[in-house]
Amino acid sequence: MATSERTQLNMSEETFDYICTGCDKKNKTLKAVKYCVECKEYFCVSCTDMHNNFSYLMSHSLLDVEQAKQSGNQAESSPEFPTERCCIHKGKVLDMYCAIHNDVGCYVCMAKNHKTCPESQICSIPDMVDTLFNLSDSQQTQSRLQQMIVTLTSLSESKDNQLEILKEAEDKCIEQIEKFHNVLQQIIRRAAEASKKEVKDEYQRLEADILQDKSIINGTNDVLQKTDYKLKKASGNRAQRFVCSKEAENHIKKAEDEKMKQETDNNTDVDISFCPNNKLMDYIQGLHGLGDVLVANKKRNLYMLKGSRDINIKVSDDTSSCSSWGCCLTYDNQLLLTDYNNKKIKRVETHTFSVVDYITSDSRPQGICCINQHEVVVGCHASNKIQFVSIENKMTPTRKIDTSHDCYGIAMKDDNLYVTDYNTSLYAYDMNGTLLRTIASDNDGNILFSRIRHIVFNESGDKMFVGDESNKLVCFDGKGNYKSTIKDSDLNVACGVCTDGRGNIFVGGRKFNNVVQFNEDGTKTGVIVKQEDGLKDPRSISFDRGQNRMFVTMNDSDILKMYELE
Repeated sequence: MATSERTQLNMSEETFDYICTGCDKKNKTLKAVKYCVECKEYFCVSCTDMHNNFSYLMSHSLLDVEQAKQSGNQAESSPEFPTERCCIHKGKVLDMYCAIHNDVGCYVCMAKNHKTCPESQICSIPDMVDTLFNLSDSQQTQSRLQQMIVTLTSLSESKDNQLEILKEAEDKCIEQIEKFHNVLQQIIRRAAEASKKEVKDEYQRLEADILQDKSIINGTNDVLQKTDYKLKKASGNRAQRFVCSKEAENHIKKAEDEKMKQETDNNTDVDISFCPNNKLMDYIQGLHGLGDVLVANKKRNLYMLKGSRDINIKVSDDTSSCSSWGCCLTYDNQLLLTDYNNKKIKRVETHTFSVVDYITSDSRPQGICCINQHEVVVGCHASNKIQFVSIENKMTPTRKIDTSHDCYGIAMKDDNLYVTDYNTSLYAYDMNGTLLRTIASDNDGNILFSRIRHIVFNESGDKMFVGDESNKLVCFDGKGNYKSTIKDSDLNVACGVCTDGRGNIFVGGRKFNNVVQFNEDGTKTGVIVKQEDGLKDPRSISFDRGQNRMFVTMNDSDILKMYELE
């Protein structure tokens, strides 16, 4: 029925090039006078007025039908007119282009921001779209846009990874603080118990003295009372009374001597008091925290060599050329090193660059590791032992742990010692010397090492790196589980390893006389130190994080190399 009515209307009405879209839906054929870019519909006069009554629609772009027609658009397609709105001048369409600045904007933007630009370089986009638009350029721009989206998405994901690592670092720091807090509490508790024991010991000693004096006094008093009784009883016997009187005089004399002695030795009341250690109290009250919070920015590019210095490590009673196979920095930034040939452990002052202290070992020391502010551990060759050494004031050997294997490289994590055997195995011990684990093969049972050397943990402690002279660096997680093996053409006869605490691992190559820098993920950054920089047969490396200095020990050399980096 509707089709029939529409047909009758069309037969009696005028034919138009463009008809009103809304009226057409109501089976009415009315001439369109406007085209809405946003609505993509045509409007007659009446519908145009209705369209403009709505505030939300008033910002739409209404074109004359002739304008749409001149743009080459047919009724079935939208005219080529921008629909993007200006973010500054709300409601205005971005329909203008400045060729000088390669910038689009609304007409208000052009009037305000491009008023000094030649008018010939500013045009209407709808009018000049055939000249301005190039499909190839647009596709290239879209390709660059998509590439940048991928790049920024990757960067965003890397930030998520950084946040995850940072959170893990925060949790680890909190855990370390709690652990240190508990240790301090235990130390204070032990100190308190020691003070209590001292008070009890003093009390018991003084109590014993007083009880002994009291026993003597009471014994003397008993004798006097018995003598007094005898005197009373002998009242009718002069001879007996004479004897008792003389005995009484002797007992009185002894009692007077005892009285004088007691008064001389104990002329005041005995007291015990406790004096708190005010220096300790002042120190604790002056603490800002339980330690230093250090923020280390990750360094991802190659360190550059600024300069170097030779440090003589020979002392007067060395009988052979020095051969330092291990080194480490103490908490107060002094360098400790082992001298294999001369059986010595030496301390180098890093400000004066001189040996300030040393001790002679009964075996040949190899790897060395600082375990706290006051103590280091040393791996000893042939004697199969881990030697503890106090570094307070003068260095002094203390206790030792006997093992069933040679001890070369050594490192500590979570109060466990990790020791290499100069051969094919890595061992984990607790601080009492109990063997916890032996690591020699990967997850598939394949042998990991052939000539195992030094060990280092990264700053967070979740990765362990072990040098092996069969040209590789073997990587584990923080619990000693095998992860991967790094091999590189510059990594030849790997020996010494250390970290800068900023995400980089340094490995000394004995054959190429170099030091190679890797990221913690195993990617090689480059070679920092080469043979031409004076390096020969490097054995161990330590990194001074505060001053970006690298110390490298060498085999059969009285010289320790110090490299300044940036």
